[in-house]
Amino acid sequence: MKLTVLDISIIVAYLVTMVVIGWVLRKKARTNKENYLMGGKKLPWYMLGLSDASDMFDISGTMWMVALCFVYGMKSLWIPWLWPVFNQVFMMMFLSKWLRRSNATTGAEWLATRFGSSGKGVRGSHNITVAFALLSCFGFLAYGFVGLGKFIEIFVPWDLVKDYVPFAISREFVPHFYGIIFTLFAMFYSILGGMHSIVLGDVIKYCVMTVACISIAVIAMIHLHGKTLTVPAGWETPAFGWKLDLDWRQIIPDANKKISEDGFGLFGIFFMMMLFKGVLASLAGPAPNYDMQKVLSTRSPREASKMSGFVSIILLPIRYSMIIGLTVLALLYYHQLDLGDTAGGTDFEKVLPATINAFLPVGILGLVLTGLLGAFMGTFSGTLNAAQAYIVNDIYLKYVDPQAPNKRVISMNYLAGIVVVTIGVALGFFAKNVNSVLQWIVGGLYGGYIAANMLKWYWWRFNAHGFFWGMTSGIVAALIFPKLVGGLDLYYWPWLFVISLAGSIVGTYTAPATDMEILKTFYRTVKPWGFWQPVHALVVAADPAFVPNRRFKLDMFNVVLGIVAQCCLTLLPMYIVLWLKLPLLITIGILLVIVLILKRTWWDKLED
Repeated sequence: MKLTVLDISIIVAYLVTMVVIGWVLRKKARTNKENYLMGGKKLPWYMLGLSDASDMFDISGTMWMVALCFVYGMKSLWIPWLWPVFNQVFMMMFLSKWLRRSNATTGAEWLATRFGSSGKGVRGSHNITVAFALLSCFGFLAYGFVGLGKFIEIFVPWDLVKDYVPFAISREFVPHFYGIIFTLFAMFYSILGGMHSIVLGDVIKYCVMTVACISIAVIAMIHLHGKTLTVPAGWETPAFGWKLDLDWRQIIPDANKKISEDGFGLFGIFFMMMLFKGVLASLAGPAPNYDMQKVLSTRSPREASKMSGFVSIILLPIRYSMIIGLTVLALLYYHQLDLGDTAGGTDFEKVLPATINAFLPVGILGLVLTGLLGAFMGTFSGTLNAAQAYIVNDIYLKYVDPQAPNKRVISMNYLAGIVVVTIGVALGFFAKNVNSVLQWIVGGLYGGYIAANMLKWYWWRFNAHGFFWGMTSGIVAALIFPKLVGGLDLYYWPWLFVISLAGSIVGTYTAPATDMEILKTFYRTVKPWGFWQPVHALVVAADPAFVPNRRFKLDMFNVVLGIVAQCCLTLLPMYIVLWLKLPLLITIGILLVIVLILKRTWWDKLED
């Protein structure tokens, strides 16, 4: 199927709308630094939640999840726990309000509320956080840039475009050309309008994606009605044992090959390792990216909690409507799709674009492509905004010109945005060569980030030296391990965590504890639970009316309920599209009970 005039008109209308938004909101964004980077901390929580969910709805991640759903069926529910997807539940229940109480602009600035603003260890912890945040942003921008270009190339063949381009482009750089075109649109509205235009653009994109996803689900239901999917036993249930036991040999043999290559055959062990890593990663809080920026941009700690809870509610059912819809269409008409690759096997990541191209009618195709294009632009602009915040707030204003007037600060934001985009695009041109480096960055994110960032919330004695050495040892280990064993793997992640934990503890005890006045202010303001007894005693001695946080058990109870609810929200659209009525009713029943409980144990107890 080729794009029609209607499809192209929908895409063009969206791009023009984004440009207009950036232009209209530019004056509002220029008011001051906080207005530009954080929307003045006046945007309502539901709009920030829509924006955050929209940023998580990316092209490459959705392609991967459709491939997982095709091969693993309902068991694909669990695999995104690798990220982990349930970190939003921990954020919702307690971490978002803790983070927002700092009133900081970035994650690096937040460190000053925990460790102070002076000292060698503080400078080291600040600098490694900024460096890590920027490297991560550059990596994500580069891969988003190339991934978008390759996606667009499927629907807009170069042979149809080359005659209208006034210069010659080598075939291998066609995706990069497409990537640059759409990157410029994203750069324009996000740099001019700041957080205001990013959030408004994300809300519009989410509305488009909702219509597109529901349309795909309905189309899949119509095609499936009265038919049976040819899938192995166990495909339609999320339950699993020690082994995966999905046998595709008589249906699509290459699916068994993918399961073997993924290393998910021993699913019970894989699940336990994933859960272990996921809980620790969630306790550490968000990485310094767009998710953290949205939390810090909310109007209050109470609204920060609401925003994080809203993300799962509005993201999972809509996203999985598309995922299961495309999966069903691909399974029904598998032999009509060209999913082969150069090696002669099956490239399951082509399921999404191949199915979209083959089965979506005129208009719906344009909406889906617009939504996925918007998904790239939303993720891109959110990541760009985070990078700008770190460059301007944590480098320029901290080390270069702390007294810079507002006009110069806004100009620096523009310049920082252009520089970040340029570096991201340049890395995209060399993506094949830097693939291993960027994979190390992702590995370093979880190898070096978790231990140090977990301890900062829950242990009073942990100091800036411990943070610096914990992050450094974890990241270095994450860079070395792939060289020693041939690739970063979930199964030796515990070694990375132990090394980072050791670096954190040794670094902590090689330097004095953080100044007690700083710790007392942090404890009074953020109100964390954990190992804070010495600080608590001093705070209570000075203020006998102080009420400590005794919500640990309640928070953990709510987390468990929240994770179950999150699973139900994921399964809901899958059961609807598959016409599985009894599992659907059970899922709705469980979800309603959890909602009623959380209304009393979480919503009614929200506080600033």
